[in-house]
Amino acid sequence: MDAAAAATATGSLRKFLENLSGAGKAIGVLTSGGDAQGMNAAVRAVVRMGIYVGAKVYFICEGYQGMVDGGTNIVEANWESVSSILQVGGTIIGSARCKDFRSREGRLKAACNLVQLGITNLCVIGGDGSLTGANIFRKEWSGLLEELAKNGQLDPAAVQGHAHLNVVGMVGSIDNDFCGTDMTIGTDSALHRIIEVVDAIMTTAQSHQRTFVLEVMGRHCGYLALVSALACGADWVFLPESPPEEHWEEHLCLKLSENRARKKRLNIIIVAEGAIDMKNKPITSEEVKQLVVRQLGYDTRVTILGHVQRGGTPSAFDRILASRMGVAAVIALLEATPETPACVVSLSGNHTVRLPLMECVQMTQDVQKAMDEGRFKDAVRLRGRSFEGNLNTYKRLAIKLPDDQIPKSNCNVAVINVGAPAAGMNAAVRAAVRVGIADGHRMLAIYDGFDGFAKGQVSGRGGKGRCMPGSGVLPGKYLEAIATQMRTHNIHALLIIGGFEAYLGLLELSAAREKHEEFCVPMVMVPATVSNNVPGSDFSIGADTALNTITDTCDRIKQSASGTKRRVFIIETMGGYCGYLANMGGLAAGADAAYIFEEPFDIRDLQSNVEHLTEKMKTTIQRGLVLRNESCSENYTTDFIYQLYSEEGRGVFDCRKNVLGHMQQGGAPSPFDRNFGTKISARAMEWITSKLKEFKGKRFVTDDSVCVLGISKRNVLFQPIAELKKETDFEHRIPKEQWWLKLRPLMKILAKYKTSYDVSDAGQMEHVYYPSPWSLYFLL
Repeated sequence: MDAAAAATATGSLRKFLENLSGAGKAIGVLTSGGDAQGMNAAVRAVVRMGIYVGAKVYFICEGYQGMVDGGTNIVEANWESVSSILQVGGTIIGSARCKDFRSREGRLKAACNLVQLGITNLCVIGGDGSLTGANIFRKEWSGLLEELAKNGQLDPAAVQGHAHLNVVGMVGSIDNDFCGTDMTIGTDSALHRIIEVVDAIMTTAQSHQRTFVLEVMGRHCGYLALVSALACGADWVFLPESPPEEHWEEHLCLKLSENRARKKRLNIIIVAEGAIDMKNKPITSEEVKQLVVRQLGYDTRVTILGHVQRGGTPSAFDRILASRMGVAAVIALLEATPETPACVVSLSGNHTVRLPLMECVQMTQDVQKAMDEGRFKDAVRLRGRSFEGNLNTYKRLAIKLPDDQIPKSNCNVAVINVGAPAAGMNAAVRAAVRVGIADGHRMLAIYDGFDGFAKGQVSGRGGKGRCMPGSGVLPGKYLEAIATQMRTHNIHALLIIGGFEAYLGLLELSAAREKHEEFCVPMVMVPATVSNNVPGSDFSIGADTALNTITDTCDRIKQSASGTKRRVFIIETMGGYCGYLANMGGLAAGADAAYIFEEPFDIRDLQSNVEHLTEKMKTTIQRGLVLRNESCSENYTTDFIYQLYSEEGRGVFDCRKNVLGHMQQGGAPSPFDRNFGTKISARAMEWITSKLKEFKGKRFVTDDSVCVLGISKRNVLFQPIAELKKETDFEHRIPKEQWWLKLRPLMKILAKYKTSYDVSDAGQMEHVYYPSPWSLYFLL
């Protein structure tokens, strides 16, 4: 039974894509304002989704200027028009500032050009200025058409047939300065550029004991500066929303000198380009450098990143975000009525939502007004709880009180890593240790997982905040020895960082409470695994880094195929039985198919995919990409699929295979994983501290004292592991329900397959609200 039939059979009210038709409709897509990585992915999704539902889709080149000028600036797009642009930064249809569109005369020309092509649906990808212009255009539309008819430029029948203009916006801005969305297209990629530079600079700074002042973009918004500071552990950060207090010069120099006294060989200071002091006077990177040189005499350098932050290939996060937004935008246009206000498609947690465009614009403008008036606390609040939470976390991790000013809790808290490594674990350990010390606990590090725990490899040097390698051994056969170590080291709480082995280990420790009272302490697990298969959390530390590795590799493979026509690549990804990496990697890389365990397939499906690729080779897109999850099938192995494709495609295309292997577990952690690890681990320690204060030394025996901390939809939740057991497929080591499976049809649609796609989640217009501090990109 297919998804649509299943919904009907159960009496569900879900709406499916096949019920929405774009026949007879024309959609125009334009990018406006500053460019941002991921805009091309959004354009691609709009074009292919529009064509998929039967609409005509037009490129409006050079933004609003192209709309005003018309002619060859407005051209119909086809499926192949957007091939091979996923990995390209910027925007292939161009962007330009347009003074003409700000005048009514310019908007008259634009309306005339659109009506002549039948375009009454507009998808605008840009910042708040671009979206505001689209809303003005929409409000004036009927008046503009009447004036054009009156002047004889339009036939009255054309006016009647195109009486309403529907507008849907997507926010493309590396600054993440638009209220109403957790994340704007391009921000994550810009953070990748910044962190790459910071990592490179830190090695040379450490070699020469230098101080580096980095200036990052953010004329009105300090988001990039704040998140970069959080990700790299910067000594100081200057933001427009939160200026330093008076006499900040003295505090900065004191902080730098204290860090040097602790044998730290480098200092990193990050300055947003729009940084100001409490009197709205600009603080420049050069001014900060001169201060450090004059007061401390440190060897100091300034690096201004500039437009490099807008360049490069988009990250996996931005490609997936833009693809989801583009599809959601087309659906919103299909469902729009004359009464529907202009909306912006936004990200809230894991969900795409529609928000009234002008509500978002108004709140964005309120932030700037608050800063202009010196109401900086209001400015931080208006940015949303995500921004506020990031700022508070940075302050907590960056500012250490003297030991004699920290009230001691007399509690020992142990941190243990279990299972395979995942990028971002170090950030999680660092945050846990620092928050724990700030709360007055003595932090202990357990080396070599549960195996090392049983052998007494427990150290009080957790203050280093480094990742301790953890074995995948479960604690079951070591329970007596581990209980002895818990008693010997007087451990009052346990933080476990790891994947499914850590999950199973926590279950065993919880079950052992009846026999060993030493385990009657607060225990919390933070998911960290590239497989992203831990029940209780939609995301795990390390999965984003692995996804970027897969995406980068696929980009290189596709590039190698550009010189060889009619070639198909079979790529094997990690993940155990969890198909997250294969499915999301396929979506980010523009794959033709992705085989996963969660969606069974047979020889008929394989044959259908071969036929699909055979048809594709008749077009100008003469290369194919197929991803396979390592455990998707016992018999349909990577070798089998490779041989099948090679045989069935003989004379049409040839095949190559690539097993990515453990390279997916290596590399520098992405900004997403660094900040995810930092924020979620800090939250876990806050929970431990609250539990220890609540019980004041008593035994913990209730289910809610053994939890998994994770993101679930729009929230971060502490879920008792006893409750998660019923949601777990223990045989295959995956949750029984996984949110990302809803995105599987999206990958197929963009690869030109017919499929059912549930659109009920995005059908309701919401109002702007302040997102939870633990919403999806609370991490960034």
